[in-house]
Amino acid sequence: MMSGMTTPAFQRARSTQAKQAREEAILDAARALARERGVRDITLTDIAGAVGMHKSALLRYFETREQIFLMLTAEGWRQWSAELRADLERRTHATAPEVAEAVATTLAARPTFCDLLAQAPMNLERNVSIDSVRDFKLVTLGEIELIGGELRRLLGLTEPQTVDLVATATSLAGALWQMATPGPRLRELYETDPRLGHAIVEVEPRLRRVLTAFLTGLDAESSAASSTI
Repeated sequence: MMSGMTTPAFQRARSTQAKQAREEAILDAARALARERGVRDITLTDIAGAVGMHKSALLRYFETREQIFLMLTAEGWRQWSAELRADLERRTHATAPEVAEAVATTLAARPTFCDLLAQAPMNLERNVSIDSVRDFKLVTLGEIELIGGELRRLLGLTEPQTVDLVATATSLAGALWQMATPGPRLRELYETDPRLGHAIVEVEPRLRRVLTAFLTGLDAESSAASSTI
């Protein structure tokens, strides 16, 4: 429960260190609430209450609710990229299905990140300053480039192909997570009506199949191009 995070009375942070600690407490509260209830349902008031401050006081630290979650999305990119690259770096060679499995498994293991991936383009990037969007985009571009280095080493992909792969994987992971978590009423409907069974989605298996097909197609395209030379 989030009640344990509430402080008896809010005191405004005076020093730089205190301000940083307050910002971390706000991010921690938002992260925990998102994990518990999903990003879409969390309001700025919810986050403020979880750290024991009024909403107007919280706005001294962050522009909007969306900025808080956009920062958590950037954090998610760094963490996912590090985990995926650690997996790929251990390999001296890999097949398309093996890389697809690594990407799908590491994404599916991060449900809150998948939730944030879906929310970012729909609303998180649309209610923040241009500077906040720029900072976020630079983080994602940097992580995509790092992942791309491993994909080029293992599979010989071009830079555009690595960008397409990561974009496909992350956008699909976000969409599939939304489909996999329809809420209790819809889930009951899907589970009790046999005609709607297809609506119940498992993120990792479907993501793995799509990425395997994507990478296999790139491999076939490359082989065909080589044979004509």
